[in-house]
Amino acid sequence: MNENENGEGRARSSWPDYRAVWRWHFYAGLLCIPFVVVLSISGSLYLFKEEIEAWVDRPYDGLAVQGRPAPASERIGAALAAFPGSTFQGYELPQAADQSTRVIVMKEGRAIRTYVHPETLEVLHAVPEDSRLMSWLFRLHGELLMGNRGSMVVELASSWAIVMIATGLFLWWPRGANRLAGIVYPRLRRGSRIFWRDAHAVTGFWVSGFAIVLLLTGLPWAKFWGDYFRNVRRLTGTAVARQDWTNGAAPRVTGGGGGGHEGHGGMGRGDASGPRVPVDLTAVDRIAATVEPMGLLPPVVIAPPLARSFEGTSVDWTAKSMTANRPYRVDLTMDGDTGAVKSRRDFGEKHVVDRVVGTGIALHEGRLFGWPNQLIGLLTAAGLVTLSVSAVVLWWRRREVGALGVPRALAPRRLSLGLAALVALFGIYLPLFGASLIVVLLAEFLVLRRIPGVRDWLGLAATSSSLGGCVNRSGAST
Repeated sequence: MNENENGEGRARSSWPDYRAVWRWHFYAGLLCIPFVVVLSISGSLYLFKEEIEAWVDRPYDGLAVQGRPAPASERIGAALAAFPGSTFQGYELPQAADQSTRVIVMKEGRAIRTYVHPETLEVLHAVPEDSRLMSWLFRLHGELLMGNRGSMVVELASSWAIVMIATGLFLWWPRGANRLAGIVYPRLRRGSRIFWRDAHAVTGFWVSGFAIVLLLTGLPWAKFWGDYFRNVRRLTGTAVARQDWTNGAAPRVTGGGGGGHEGHGGMGRGDASGPRVPVDLTAVDRIAATVEPMGLLPPVVIAPPLARSFEGTSVDWTAKSMTANRPYRVDLTMDGDTGAVKSRRDFGEKHVVDRVVGTGIALHEGRLFGWPNQLIGLLTAAGLVTLSVSAVVLWWRRREVGALGVPRALAPRRLSLGLAALVALFGIYLPLFGASLIVVLLAEFLVLRRIPGVRDWLGLAATSSSLGGCVNRSGAST
């Protein structure tokens, strides 16, 4: 995070090599800055998912209700009648008497959210779940609208962003400085060059910790890392029958609460998938009468039994609090005939791994401790955008004609096993980073530094790997 031009002299006595780390920082930023900007902006909007959805749905709330609202079963019937041939997937308990009732139906493999007037039973609005604004924003944030391939691109960019932040902190670290200006707060009267340098370094200092937390808590949703994590859980005996979150692209046949990380905000993505058993809709009336007084955090969704061909047919209904503040979620198994609770599972009863990940998800989405969580997330995202913009400005100002602008590599010295082990640990924890690093090293060793024009443009040494030099003792080639 520092435009220090004097790293070369220091490079021959410090470890790890300052100039080498600078090159890592530069290349990591080159790879991930465009994605950091997109993810920061989309993530900032997603922090306010509930508020945005309430604003979008405002025409269907605050309705004129004169008499007694119709039973839940009749509201569901009205939604099914509006889409002949559809099946019932979920009923969201209204949060107020004058609010339209959200009923999820499945029509030709696509989940549709309907808004039913609680008294007149008119279907005021209907929208496919995957067409809702926040569903689209979620796919942009997590998949770049490219499905599982996009999810892996986001994971790769996030992994390199962690490297970018870690190396940036090393570059920022005060070395013999006896002042805070330019380190903890910016110098605003020293000209534009110092301003941009301080904007980059100081912003990085303040947001790095929060940014790393956001990046790490986002990994469980990534397709590759999420599957990797599942396999590790199986090998370590910590796997559960069903996780509370999904990873990778959401199947289009599932219903959900506006497209989210496992569909909080309505039906969970795993809750709506699969065929449903033909049911007596009056069971919803009995279950709702039991669940409403319990005071579960909204949205609370009642779903009919699933047909499981390999296990027979389930007869149990479910009622779930799908609140975005996951530590307050509750799963209920209900008896449709009596409306009684057959079993209850709270967040504290889940496996410790699921509790840790669930808490991280709530933190990532800004819902763990209310508006301060949202504010921290928003400021962190704004800081990441500031880092990205200032990095581009600094690079543009210091670039040389005919060169990329990265510090030139020095000759390699002794191999540092400690740093090599650290890089290996990064590669194990972030497998896409490890794989991409190997690809980069091979491309550089076998191709890039053997072509004089390309080698000079990249600032590579003629006889050594620029990235590999970061694991050298002093004067590393990077």
